[in-house]
Amino acid sequence: MTNDTSSAVASLEPQAVWQYFSGIAAVPRASKHEERIREHVRRLAQERGFNVREDAAGNLLIEVPASPGHENAPITVLQGHLDMVCEKNAGTAHDFDRDPIRLILDRDPATGEEIVRADGTTLGADNGIGVALALAAATSPDVVHGPLEILCTVDEEQGMTGAAALQPDFFRGKRLLNLDSDEDTVIYIGCAGGGDITLSWEFPTRPVSGRLELARLTVSGLRGGHSGGDIHENRGNANKILVRTLLDPDVKRVQIASITGGSKRNAIPREANAVIVASKRTLSALKGAAAKVQEAVRRESAEPNLNIAVEPVDRAAVPAALTVIDTQRLLWALEALPHGVLEMHQKLKGLVQTSNNVATIVSEPQPERKRLRIVVGCLSRSSMEGRVQTTWSQIAAVGQLARATVETGNSYPGWNPNPESLLLGICQRVYRELFQSEPNVAAIHAGLECGIIGRQMGGDLDMVSFGAKIHGAHSPDERTYPASVQKSYQFLKAILAELARA
Repeated sequence: MTNDTSSAVASLEPQAVWQYFSGIAAVPRASKHEERIREHVRRLAQERGFNVREDAAGNLLIEVPASPGHENAPITVLQGHLDMVCEKNAGTAHDFDRDPIRLILDRDPATGEEIVRADGTTLGADNGIGVALALAAATSPDVVHGPLEILCTVDEEQGMTGAAALQPDFFRGKRLLNLDSDEDTVIYIGCAGGGDITLSWEFPTRPVSGRLELARLTVSGLRGGHSGGDIHENRGNANKILVRTLLDPDVKRVQIASITGGSKRNAIPREANAVIVASKRTLSALKGAAAKVQEAVRRESAEPNLNIAVEPVDRAAVPAALTVIDTQRLLWALEALPHGVLEMHQKLKGLVQTSNNVATIVSEPQPERKRLRIVVGCLSRSSMEGRVQTTWSQIAAVGQLARATVETGNSYPGWNPNPESLLLGICQRVYRELFQSEPNVAAIHAGLECGIIGRQMGGDLDMVSFGAKIHGAHSPDERTYPASVQKSYQFLKAILAELARA
């Protein structure tokens, strides 16, 4: 098991891809803070003599001349995003604003396959591998291609605002290969749209009674994962489990002093906690409820590492809390919010049509006003136009009944599948000839930027999406498979060679 950031992958093939990826992994690149990774990629491109343009949002476009003899081929756009989801395990010392991702060459415990993972954090293969594939294809002398435009977007993970800011004249190509998928046997031709909805309250607080005791209820050890790609697996949601425990029938008259859960809108929450004020008898009942819910969720959701703990809290650290009535109102609202798969697609077997992720809970004390502000964030997705609005309407109704302020935003369109795509036909033929098997052609419930990019460019782009196998995206379990990276690079090279002849 090797864990030096660059040497861990130095022996892997294709060397150019892993060299670019290790360089990307060494640069902090949280969503909305892509300044350093933009400069890193810009420098790599300019060292090769490529022209680089940047738009007002921070998206980069790298213009790559064609291989000799293929200058008259149509332009092909290679597209990926620069940012990554920044998640880490509790207890992992890592500053995503400063530290490089520590790469580890390891084995998948379930299959024995060689993997690359990170040391207690997300890996950033989503979408660092995609960007590395594009750069390697553009710079390796053995790759034959026509004129290329490499589009590197920003802020994909926090709302796709980079793609949404694209202007129609930013690039010229009319066929686009999105390299942000995570299964090497699938060519994607459609994805869900989605958007954010938040519920917020400002509850008055009262001093904690000297007759009551305090405890912290903590939910941890869940798998988490991608709120689009993994939502169908019924993984445990730490926010919902926390609320379920607090609403156990034996737990009476609790008061919330603080509540926090999840960290990213597009990640299934792995951890949550609340500081509770209650009688000694109630806290004893809470421990019983924690044990009961822990056992039930482990069984229901295949979460063997789930841990629900109740620990004492120093009274001096918690001067005030919500009233019993406001606590109950908040918990009932959180319980009523839909989470998980809401609808399956009627025509595409196995495809989730609509879902909602109860993603984040944040509490912000405002001692000068004797109030506690609580904000709950959800990400709703659907591949059917209008169903995100329907889901939002349901969530808003819960918020209205609970006297919350409801806000929506960051909506983005889906990508409507085109089975008659000429680019798809070429990719299918190349895959069949290269690997002697048929690729799966599918739509995905996760959000890809293709829908937004197509809208921004006027709707006349021919697009497909593919990429290397990545499991556990948006969680510290994220890992990619070197054999799959090599396969994806072979596929990309072969597609570019075929398109260069067009």
